[in-house]
Amino acid sequence: HVARAICRRAERSLVSLDIRASLNNDLMAYINRLSDYLFVLARAISKQEGKDEVYWQSERLNKK
Repeated sequence: HVARAICRRAERSLVSLDIRASLNNDLMAYINRLSDYLFVLARAISKQEGKDEVYWQSERLNKK
């Protein structure tokens, strides 16, 4: 999950840079797919280790 968070931060930086200097679309797609892969990999490792999933819940939805 830490690697995915770092990858997503890099992706956000690339999106900001792309606004100023057009980047290769393949690069943008690659970094997005990499963050998806890291997410799925983390879930698979957790499942393999028998750990429970922690599901994210919006505080906004819980306040209703």
